[in-house]
Amino acid sequence: MISILRRGLLVLLAAFPLLTVAAPGQSPHDVVQGTTNELLGDLKSNKEQYKTNPQAFYDALNRILGPVVDADGISKSIMTVKYSRKATPEQMQRFQENFKRSLMQFYGNALLEYNNQGITVDPAKVDDGKRASVGMKVTGNNGAVYPVQYTMENLGGEWKVRNVIVNGINIGKLFRDQFADAMQRNGNNLDKTIDGWAGEVAKAKQTADTSSDKAVK
Repeated sequence: MISILRRGLLVLLAAFPLLTVAAPGQSPHDVVQGTTNELLGDLKSNKEQYKTNPQAFYDALNRILGPVVDADGISKSIMTVKYSRKATPEQMQRFQENFKRSLMQFYGNALLEYNNQGITVDPAKVDDGKRASVGMKVTGNNGAVYPVQYTMENLGGEWKVRNVIVNGINIGKLFRDQFADAMQRNGNNLDKTIDGWAGEVAKAKQTADTSSDKAVK
């Protein structure tokens, strides 16, 4: 069985780069490698503080990732056109913030417990200059290696991570399915689904945990 720590770490490493984009001139590999290095370096220096001050942890993640967020594209992808075209700018902004905070709530502790056993970023595979994939290998506490694959797009000269597959789990699809299911249960009430999104992320985490267990048996 994969431990809760490794499961949470893998999904968190997958989900946070979904919020990152490259600075002009960076390659797809640079985006993933640079963000990972900065995040783990900050954690190494401030881990004990973050364990007792969750808000400081969240602020640090926003400082590292926030200025380079493609939050609009990510939110629309999770909502799909069916729902995002009906959302107001205020609703989109609220969903983006709830999404980020819920990821922190359910996966943050796993990252704080990680001791950097090993993360390797593979060279990027670029298709026609507009799409690319970047692989990552995360070593767990038991020495097992878990694959992560980022799908990236070049938008306006900047490489942006748009989806990720973690140990065989398509994270983007997982959240899209969860959003569609929540909308159905909530009678297509967008505000109710947005305000309850933290609970939906918790359910998605349970799904990911179960799928991860099956994948390594």
